[in-house]
Amino acid sequence: MTARVWITGAGSGIGAALAQRLAATGNDVVASGRRPQPLAALAASYPGRIRPMPVDVTDRDAVARTVKAMGAVDMAVLCAGDHRPTPAQAFDAETVRHLLEVNLMGTVHCLEALLPAMLERRRGHLVLVASVAGYRGLPTAAGYSASKAAVIALAESLRLDLAGSGVRVTLVNPGFVDTPLTRRNSFAMPDIISPATAADHVLRGLDGNGFEIAFPRRFALAMKLLRILPDRVYFPLMRKVTGC
Repeated sequence: MTARVWITGAGSGIGAALAQRLAATGNDVVASGRRPQPLAALAASYPGRIRPMPVDVTDRDAVARTVKAMGAVDMAVLCAGDHRPTPAQAFDAETVRHLLEVNLMGTVHCLEALLPAMLERRRGHLVLVASVAGYRGLPTAAGYSASKAAVIALAESLRLDLAGSGVRVTLVNPGFVDTPLTRRNSFAMPDIISPATAADHVLRGLDGNGFEIAFPRRFALAMKLLRILPDRVYFPLMRKVTGC
């Protein structure tokens, strides 16, 4: 059975790889991102299967107009995001504000526009892409970790609220994926994977009925364990491992 899928953040990285994978298997994809050129190139690779619809998810009104013009979708993969290092030694409120606007409020704007029609139809699938960086605060990533932790909590609350409504909620927590965003990091990134491999992980997870899709498995498990470590162990361990 084919589906109609909206993907935000489709201009590069996991979003672009997912759009290609879904189009290749016969699904109709609406691909959104801020930059028209990558979306046009993506659509050209699968004529008739990928429809480019540029939008900046931080613009609430623009998102509402896009969803109205797009029409009903079976699934929305809310993948738009940004990452900028935010070390305490150079803490900048505007950088943190930007990350919250893109990573959290961008997702919220999409949800606000999508939910009424999905609830009315009693059918739909919302896929929120966060990060294992949202499990605990990480060095030099105050803004990013905070924004992704908020998306994780948002997805958990939605899962509870929407139980029995016909609208499914899935949370995706990737580890390090080789994208223009992770290339901003100045440290070694363990178990880094390609966007295509990340897309494969997501699609395998979506075939099941679980709530969370976290990968790569070994790295995601290690990050999950950090959540339950006592503070007296966690903070010295992170300083030792990262050198921060």
